[in-house]
Amino acid sequence: MAEAIELQRTSEEPAQTNDTQKSKDVASLSSPPESPSDTHSDSETPETMASATGIPEQNYSSEDRREDEPLLGESGDAAQKEGKGIQFNFVIGTAVIAQAGIWILTAIIWAAVFSADVSLFSAHPLLNSAGVLLTTQAILVLQPTHTPKQKKQGTNVHAVLNGTSLLALIAGLIIIEYNKISHGGIHFVSIHAILGLVTYILLIIQALIGIAQYYTPSIFGGLDQAKSIWKYHRMSGYLILVLFFATISAATQTDFNKNVLHIQLWAVITASVITLVGVVPRIKKQKLGMS
Repeated sequence: MAEAIELQRTSEEPAQTNDTQKSKDVASLSSPPESPSDTHSDSETPETMASATGIPEQNYSSEDRREDEPLLGESGDAAQKEGKGIQFNFVIGTAVIAQAGIWILTAIIWAAVFSADVSLFSAHPLLNSAGVLLTTQAILVLQPTHTPKQKKQGTNVHAVLNGTSLLALIAGLIIIEYNKISHGGIHFVSIHAILGLVTYILLIIQALIGIAQYYTPSIFGGLDQAKSIWKYHRMSGYLILVLFFATISAATQTDFNKNVLHIQLWAVITASVITLVGVVPRIKKQKLGMS
């Protein structure tokens, strides 16, 4: 009898086990699937996930994203394209207008100088106009940059062009001063001479601050402090460009120009305005601290 009862219990156990398994299977089918968030622990962040997939997380500030927006026009109209060489920055957007204006102005001055008897003084307008031409190129090449890599390359080219420009301008200043001293001339009395002196002083200050800001930011207390005044460096750069054109315009009213070179004031003003029409629309508002 006991053996019969034991055999009955043994035969019932598999059936109970099968019933339990079926219940579990039904429960698993009726329960909703786990959401993606449920499959990750609370400690997993986007950064950890990015690192796990091998894809670096890209964090661009809103300022970096908007620095391709020019003063006039749509975003990207005057921005350096990814993969494009920096040489294209000289003609992007309205740069072609600026190039036309500055090369016309340079041609006017050089043609007038070589149309007259060449003397030591001739080097003054030749070197100074070359300096203004190079400064304009230095502005044009840097304006379209908006990524860290582009800015680094653009700044280095900008520095080389401006450095060469400064050397040409200083050489032009030395020649005119030597010419005046050798002829017993009076220094810094005409509007042209006064504007020129002011421009030289601002240009030297501009160059020194610009070099220090980028290459030795520790002078200002660190990179962040140096970057905070970059906008003033840019503003003063545009001011100096306008002063260049004002100084050249004033040069047309000097006795030497009226008697020898015969450069017309209207021609200088027209070429200067054309250059600015090409430069100003490419100014990036965000780089000047404007929203």
